[in-house]
Amino acid sequence: MKFQKIIITFFLLIFVLNVGAQQKDNVYLFSYFVGNGEDGLHLAFSYDGLKWEALNDNNSFLTPEVGGDKLMRDPCIISGSDGKFHMVWTVSWKEKNIGYAVSDDLIHWSKQKNIPVMEHEPEARNCWAPEVFYDESSKQYLIFWSTTIPGRFPKTEKSGDNGNNHRMYYVTTKDFTIFSETKLFYDQGFNVIDGTLINENDKYVLFLKDETRYPPEKNIRIATSNELTQNYSKPTEAITGEYWAEGPTPVKIGDYWNVYFDKYQKHKMGAVRSSDLINWEDISDQIKFPEGTRHGTVFQVSQAVLNNLKDL
Repeated sequence: MKFQKIIITFFLLIFVLNVGAQQKDNVYLFSYFVGNGEDGLHLAFSYDGLKWEALNDNNSFLTPEVGGDKLMRDPCIISGSDGKFHMVWTVSWKEKNIGYAVSDDLIHWSKQKNIPVMEHEPEARNCWAPEVFYDESSKQYLIFWSTTIPGRFPKTEKSGDNGNNHRMYYVTTKDFTIFSETKLFYDQGFNVIDGTLINENDKYVLFLKDETRYPPEKNIRIATSNELTQNYSKPTEAITGEYWAEGPTPVKIGDYWNVYFDKYQKHKMGAVRSSDLINWEDISDQIKFPEGTRHGTVFQVSQAVLNNLKDL
């Protein structure tokens, strides 16, 4: 009997160690900014997608150097097909460019550059919350963002704050050197910002913010398409609650899609989750982020990458 207990205990220990090792392999990072984005890129990590801990004592990993205002708002980072980390960000409230940099380890970054995605539009007001997405089927990167061009969409001209009436635009690239012509990405007849994209079951799923102010919406919705750059559906009903939300970022953890967002009026982060991208549960009371976290992106890295970040 004692021998049998020893055997059972041994296998239980092996099981626990294996589960622990698997959990350690699933490292999630969250790129974000604080304040107005003056000090640059911040990073936090989590093993379960609920409790997030700031890295580098919540100090910046990269200071913004491009753009007239030299801001680094809404930093979006992905791990590219080349194994490098590619980042785009909002450089200013009122400029026609977006920022770009690339890194092997999230510590040492390339020279920052402006991508003049809306310079061809003389009346364009801004380029907000750019996102980068690697498309496996076409082997190219999609970069998309939101811009107001006064007079372009007159039916909703008075729907936004301060005369803003955003639509989403995009470019594609394979090398972040040569870019396609800028084109309209998403217009379903309403003021829209903060898009982010996943591919699930061979369908493109676009999370977005309905930026309508009059009457107020300010919530997160979903549109879908079978094509990367066109024919996205009208949005679903809001997946967020009776609060204003922006900056969604999704990640699949286990059987659930977690979508994090900025409850910017309440100065804290929120989250919802779903197993089918249709029915959503608010899990805001289960998450904990570093103080001051604002609009960012969640992505997965190896334990080795995290260890290097912790060693700073």
